[in-house]
Amino acid sequence: MRNKSVISEARDIRLAMELIQLGARLQMLEAETNLSRERLLKLYKEVRGVSPPKGMLPFSTDWFMTWQPNVHASLFMAYFRFLERNTKLAGLELIIKAYRMYSEKVGRAGMDAVLSLTRAWTMVRFFDASMLQMATCKECGGDFVAHAYDPTRGYVCGLCHMPARAGKTRRAAAEAAAA
Repeated sequence: MRNKSVISEARDIRLAMELIQLGARLQMLEAETNLSRERLLKLYKEVRGVSPPKGMLPFSTDWFMTWQPNVHASLFMAYFRFLERNTKLAGLELIIKAYRMYSEKVGRAGMDAVLSLTRAWTMVRFFDASMLQMATCKECGGDFVAHAYDPTRGYVCGLCHMPARAGKTRRAAAEAAAA
């Protein structure tokens, strides 16, 4: 019996370290492992060299509906759904693999990841709770994250119908000024 608990604790420590390296928030670590809050705080400081960020987890689906977060959330969900259909991965293992694929793709494209691991984890929970759904764009045929129960007939994504200020960030303005 004692041996099983030691193995379980070692597994939780490895998992917590991997999640911390991927940027998980403390609340996510508490939900996904059986380690105490004090143990997780020590691990976080050991892995990251700083205390974990404070504050509540995102609890609204609205963040996923704004233009840039929606594009990134939809890309993550494309990887998540592909892996869900074509592998035996499930649960947190599936989220981690999909998040790694998403991070690698945006990194290779020279972009910053807009979606954090904690937001991806939260979004999957929103899908499981039927608070979010996928909607297919009538123009490009891509699938995008949308509020559950919103009408999806005639849906046009944020890439096909970009907001006027899309991409007009301070960084883009600074890069244009430098060029």
